[in-house]
Amino acid sequence: MSALSDYMDYEYNYTEGNFSLHELPVFQHKATCWNKVLCVSLLVVNVVIFLLGFCGNALVIWISGFKMRKTVNTTWYLSLAISDFVFCAFIPFTIAHTVMDDWIFGRFMCKFVSSVMFLNMFSSIFLLVIISVDRCVSVMFPVWTQNQRTVKKASVVVVLAWLFAITMSIPSMIFREVGSHLGRTACFNQYTLHAHSHQIVAVCRFVAGFIVPFIIIMVCYSIIMSKLRTNRMTKSSRPFKVMTALVVAFFICWLPYHVFVLLELNQSYYDHNILTGGLQVGTSMAAANSLLNPVMYVFIGNDFKQKFKSSVLSKMETAMGEEGRTISRYLSRSSSMDGRASTHI
Repeated sequence: MSALSDYMDYEYNYTEGNFSLHELPVFQHKATCWNKVLCVSLLVVNVVIFLLGFCGNALVIWISGFKMRKTVNTTWYLSLAISDFVFCAFIPFTIAHTVMDDWIFGRFMCKFVSSVMFLNMFSSIFLLVIISVDRCVSVMFPVWTQNQRTVKKASVVVVLAWLFAITMSIPSMIFREVGSHLGRTACFNQYTLHAHSHQIVAVCRFVAGFIVPFIIIMVCYSIIMSKLRTNRMTKSSRPFKVMTALVVAFFICWLPYHVFVLLELNQSYYDHNILTGGLQVGTSMAAANSLLNPVMYVFIGNDFKQKFKSSVLSKMETAMGEEGRTISRYLSRSSSMDGRASTHI
């Protein structure tokens, strides 16, 4: 994950800066993070995100991948947990870079670590879109879904989503570079391929990784809630609590990041310190999304008393499994209704 490293070097983020790709280290650079309140605060936040996010997502992978029966639902959530786990696994690079205020991991890791951040962003939102469409189709066409909704097909869809996410992460491999200035080595963006490379990349990420997916998700949810309300097939919204929370968390965590990235396109109109601080806070909020996902798996789906009565395993099984059980009950109910209708005919 390159959340902070992607914009910690904001003042030297482009070729207009003073970094040289081949400058020899003449000056001794000293880290200044410990003298800045914001930097120290974000450092602490990233340490917490790494520790809890890494362990939390590892637990989700272990339970959904090895302790639960393999279903379409567990396939979705296992893939999402893997995305967040990989993301959290690279946070130590950001922590080290923040503490030393110097990039010591070389050009390849500069490109690779940054790409992981966007791989997580795109894979997460694409998976959330897939889950939303899956829920919508299950409600709209229950009988067809019961026959066609298989783990094998779900796995194929997940692979396609990951391939698309990898494709959307390629710009980081292209535009990230390592350069030195006054003894300081930085991993920064060098948009020199095209005059409008920066604008194209930022807008494409915003549209493909936020706007279009969110519109699809909202349309799916509108259809789902309308259908359920019309048919009165459920007395509560429990089956959709986990998914709803995941979508809301993604929106809250990633919106500030995208807002400040777009503002950065016209950086001459805004205060430099506000943009720098906003980008740093926004990227840390984006990183926090990988911590929130496993927390929501555990604590959503049961009431307060049940959380303290059940084990962590049963909490997570309930959070991820009750959606499948509810949809199965709904599908069975719909099938029996269809059977009765055909009998009358």
